[in-house]
Amino acid sequence: MSAHAAEPTPVVPPMPERNPKALRAAIAQYAPQLLPDFDEHWKRAIADTFDIGPLPAFMARWWAEYAIARDPELDAHMADLHHRAADSTDVVEATALLEEASKIRHQVRQTEPGQ
Repeated sequence: MSAHAAEPTPVVPPMPERNPKALRAAIAQYAPQLLPDFDEHWKRAIADTFDIGPLPAFMARWWAEYAIARDPELDAHMADLHHRAADSTDVVEATALLEEASKIRHQVRQTEPGQ
C-alpha cells in the first residue's frame, strides 16, 4: 500500500504595506482577478475626483478584499457563506450566514502588513 502525500497547504502571501501602491502591486501579483475592479474603483473614487478624502474607506474595503482573496481557503469559505445565504429560504439562517461573513470581513481589516 502506498502512502499518499497530503495536499500541500497553500502559502498565504503576507499583507503588503498599507498604502494604495503596495496594495495594488500585491493584488496584481497574488489576486489578479480583483485588479479590474480595484482599478475601476480607484479611478472613479479617487483619481478622477482629485480628492483623497475617500481614501481611508477605499483602503479599508480593498484591504479586506485582498486579505480574503489571498487565502484560497478563506476565499472559498466566504463564497460558500454568500452562496448559502443567497440560496436559503430561512431568513434567520441567511442573516446568520451574512453576519458570519461580515465578522470575517471586519476581522481581516485588522490584519497588519507582513501578516
